Amino acid sequence: MGKKIIRRIKTVLLETINGFLIWVVGFTPSHCFRRFFYRLFGMKIGKGSTIHMAASIYNASKITIGKDSIIGEWAVLDGREKLTIGDHVDIATGVMIYNSQHDLSEEDFADPEKVVLKPVTIGDYVFIGPRAIVLPGVNIGKCAVVGAGAVVTKDVPEFAIVGGVPAQAIGERKNKNPNYKLGRAAWFR
Repeated sequence: MGKKIIRRIKTVLLETINGFLIWVVGFTPSHCFRRFFYRLFGMKIGKGSTIHMAASIYNASKITIGKDSIIGEWAVLDGREKLTIGDHVDIATGVMIYNSQHDLSEEDFADPEKVVLKPVTIGDYVFIGPRAIVLPGVNIGKCAVVGAGAVVTKDVPEFAIVGGVPAQAIGERKNKNPNYKLGRAAWFR
């Protein structure tokens, strides 16, 4: 009984920090303010990267974002397991990246101790279109493109263009040597 109470208290404290406080920070209309507090919560954010307003972030301490990357409004970044986002990555509005899911074969489906955690890695120069969903354990290779609304359930090779539900290869990116920069963050976005 004592362990259960202690676990519940820890959960409430963690939810206060990783839920409510990060949520409040996400709605603050200042990019510099948000980036400062995300780093304070343990997120590693490279030079020139930005997270636009209203992003949902779960456990910032396990999230690493490279340099010159942009995370769009209303994105979901799941840090309950390691989430690594490379350099010059463009993640559009409403993209959801998860690395935690319920184990459907478990008898006690709702038990938070029995969730499946798998890291997600997104390579350099990747573009993920609006409202795409990336599921646990997926690796998206360098320069890949994920089309709008796609549901990515398996790894995406370098330079591949994928789309659909579930995401399937629909093309290949022609630029094999990208060197672009995404530009500076808007002050109040």
